[in-house]
Amino acid sequence: MTQNKTLHILNGQAMFNYYEETNFLEQECMVPFNEAMCYGGTCDDLFSSEFIDIRAKVHHVTADQYIEHTLKPLQPFFDKEFAHIELWFDADMFCQINLITILAWLDQADYKDAIDIHIVADKFKPVSHFTVKSEGYYSIYKQVLIDKTMPENILPAPIKKGIELYLGYLNKDSDLVLYIQEHKAVPEKELVTALINKFTDYGLGDTQYFEMIRNQRQPL
Repeated sequence: MTQNKTLHILNGQAMFNYYEETNFLEQECMVPFNEAMCYGGTCDDLFSSEFIDIRAKVHHVTADQYIEHTLKPLQPFFDKEFAHIELWFDADMFCQINLITILAWLDQADYKDAIDIHIVADKFKPVSHFTVKSEGYYSIYKQVLIDKTMPENILPAPIKKGIELYLGYLNKDSDLVLYIQEHKAVPEKELVTALINKFTDYGLGDTQYFEMIRNQRQPL
């Protein structure tokens, strides 16, 4: 176990590729978290076989494909081959729910050290920074992603906002669902583009929006 290096966990392959191409973190150890935890089900036991089966079904892939795409890049994280952790996530709902999942695993693994969180914006440029401890985030993960309830006294602010958006975005009266319903005549692809451009606070991608549109347009 290497105890003198920092592990940088990035929200997704696009950020990883950009940082690698631009040499932003130089020779630091980077891994992407290729997930969309704000969409679909999950379970208590993070990254377990049950978790893998649930998340693979959400993404319409096999368990082996999920392991290859999502878990294999995270192996240094699971092996705890680091002395310090820095997390790089956008402020949108998509990224903040992923961030909670990572912090929850660290809490479950009894990780005691301070963790640096970098909030990024356009071109993955850092715009703010927080330092947190992972203690309590496993409970938050369960309350939010499993029980669908709002925890008390959530900090930092981007995580709180992400949770608030997450708990309401699939409700029948959410701005996303209402927008989809109000644009029934718009072709799927065109509507997906409009949703991505209009509702940036959610950070959802085309895969999630296609499913939401199809679910709303299913005949009763």
